[in-house]
Amino acid sequence: MLQWALIFLIVALVAAALGFGGLAGTAVSIAKIIFVVALILFLISAIMHLVRGRGV
Repeated sequence: MLQWALIFLIVALVAAALGFGGLAGTAVSIAKIIFVVALILFLISAIMHLVRGRGV
């Protein structure tokens, strides 16, 4: 999932360099949303791992 966020960030940087402001803004917004979703899923996974503990 973080790979998609990086892809959209790169698209945004290229679009901004070429002068496509609207496309760059949209790509940055999508990258931010994907990053936040990935971060939330990571935190949920880490919390579940701590709650369950080590299985035998």
